[in-house]
Amino acid sequence: MTPTPPRSTAPAADLTGSTRAGWTALAALAPAVWGTTYIVTTHLLPEGHPLFAALMRSLPAGLLAVLLVGQLPHGTWWWKSLVLGTLNMGAFFPLLFLSAQLLPGGVAATLGATQPLVVAFLAVAILHERLSAWRVTWGIIGVVGIGLVVLGPTAALSPLGVLAGMAGAVSMGTGVVLTKRWGRPPGVSSLGLASWQLTAGGLVLLVPALVIDGVPAGIDAPAVAGYLWLGLVGALLTYTLWFSGIRRLPVTATALLGLLSPLVAAVLGAAIAGEALAPVQLAGFAVALTAMVAGQLPSPTRSNPTPDIPQKETRPS
Repeated sequence: MTPTPPRSTAPAADLTGSTRAGWTALAALAPAVWGTTYIVTTHLLPEGHPLFAALMRSLPAGLLAVLLVGQLPHGTWWWKSLVLGTLNMGAFFPLLFLSAQLLPGGVAATLGATQPLVVAFLAVAILHERLSAWRVTWGIIGVVGIGLVVLGPTAALSPLGVLAGMAGAVSMGTGVVLTKRWGRPPGVSSLGLASWQLTAGGLVLLVPALVIDGVPAGIDAPAVAGYLWLGLVGALLTYTLWFSGIRRLPVTATALLGLLSPLVAAVLGAAIAGEALAPVQLAGFAVALTAMVAGQLPSPTRSNPTPDIPQKETRPS
């Protein structure tokens, strides 16, 4: 059998302005939907079962998608799927829940907003990119903007919570960069890649979730709706869009779209939970959105811009 020719990852510079804007908008839907996680968790899911919630967010959706695409990993993609699934879901979800439990929501969200900075520096080490001072600057400004939106005067710090929040940012940041580095094998869609990672992440969570959390008693209809939303929309759909965007867009610019998540969470908190937004928070919104949009643009000081990542082929294995 003649092997399928290797498919190269399209560099961002090959995209036209309108095409890049379209992929950016699609990728931005992922963190926007992730911003619903807090309100869904607090209003629909049983309390005190974060590991079980993380398990339900990943494993059922992953197994369903594997059945839909009808493809299993092969060759090196068995261990790559395990690594990516652990970084993007299996480790990230519990760390996210832990930081949210131990820290005020604003502190946890601000720590999560540092992920674009993590990605910027990891891209230098793993993708051999040139460090983009432009995007690092906007990443810092974005963190300041998120801080203005979500931090309150009573915010307190738990060392373990801070460690969990930073570890979560590093975990998913590493997963994002490695997803860009490894691409995906020929003939496998973004849905297929998401199915492998969600299944792997869910299997990593299976024993800890059942041993530590157990199955919540009295799972009612709202809880079922919450699990379905987090699994099918908040994981399967969003990660499919996210991986498609990562493949086509500059990885550091794409990571800056993650600023949408705490912003959407704050809007939903105001709309559903009645949390007031003060003028300083509205100013923070403007700062964070400006940073997110500006971070999608190439540095104005660059002449003869080059792709944000080197051309790389994904060989079949």
